[in-house]
Amino acid sequence: MTNAIFEPVRIGRHDLPHRLVMAPMTRSRAAGGLVGELTAEYYAQRAGAALIITEGTQPSVRGQGYVQTPGIHDAEQIAAWRKVTDAVHARGGVIFQQLMHTGRIGHPYLYADGGLPEAPSPVASGGQLFTPDQGLLDHPEPRELTLADIARVIDEFTQSARNAIEAGFDGVELHGANGYLIQQFLAENTNRRTDAYGGSVEGRIRFAVELVQSVADAIGADRVGLRVSPGNTFNGIAEETPAQTYAALTAALAPYGLAYLHVLETAHPEITDAIRRDWPTALILNQPARPFEEAPELAARALEAGRADAVSYGRLWLANPDAQARIRAGADFNPEDPDTYYGGDHRGYTDYPALAG
Repeated sequence: MTNAIFEPVRIGRHDLPHRLVMAPMTRSRAAGGLVGELTAEYYAQRAGAALIITEGTQPSVRGQGYVQTPGIHDAEQIAAWRKVTDAVHARGGVIFQQLMHTGRIGHPYLYADGGLPEAPSPVASGGQLFTPDQGLLDHPEPRELTLADIARVIDEFTQSARNAIEAGFDGVELHGANGYLIQQFLAENTNRRTDAYGGSVEGRIRFAVELVQSVADAIGADRVGLRVSPGNTFNGIAEETPAQTYAALTAALAPYGLAYLHVLETAHPEITDAIRRDWPTALILNQPARPFEEAPELAARALEAGRADAVSYGRLWLANPDAQARIRAGADFNPEDPDTYYGGDHRGYTDYPALAG
């Protein structure tokens, strides 16, 4: 059943040797918004993935939603990420940078000016920010983006995509899932706008479509991916009509010739299958796998059924830097250490062992 996993696949401008993708995972080890040598080692260890998609990286100061997450919006950050891409490419890997603006999942604690986070509408998440010195802080009601603000945010994303290419990335993934800014525009409970960016399905998808078009025009559509999670309720999202929303979104984006669409399937597999039927380029499917031993079977089943062109996993790669080799060999997997998911040093980051020999 694992044969399909090790067939080559073309994603964007890259011919990849197999179909196992490393999904984006926040690790909160970027002090001051800068990645370091440990991060370069971490990603280089996992260069055997067909494609690496980095942790969410903020395209602007206001895009940050968690402590010690990296940015890609200034020269120092570009230089820091160049060490990562050089290390991955030296081992033959392909790496895309995920651009993540968290929208209302932010807090004045994170911003030098102490201002509010920004979002489609002034609707608080009901969630909290973890801080190392003040404990949990309630997310405030965000500031509603004006039309001028929306244009600015699209420009910030677009410049950060250019920055990512300057830093040596092979492309970017726009994070439209998990209740962050793009999905906040898509969802009815977080987008209460009555202007051209809200109300109807066409209004709610407009921000995502304009953003994708701008980034694709800037760096090339075949270097752009989009991640979506239809029906996902993470971060307080409630989508009332996900089938209609994502049908309209993918129909609007299909003509652009993007590198891929990355579907996080937490609910509604029928929406994934509807998207699959009409989506013209690669589709990467992310399905939860607990325990790790289920991953090879789930991946092979999805590929052989034609539900996806590639499959992505997160925690599997976190604990197994050579996950593709372990699956090919039928070897055991390393157990993960949840206590070291976020923050800290090399422990639970770069010290997971590879197969002997």
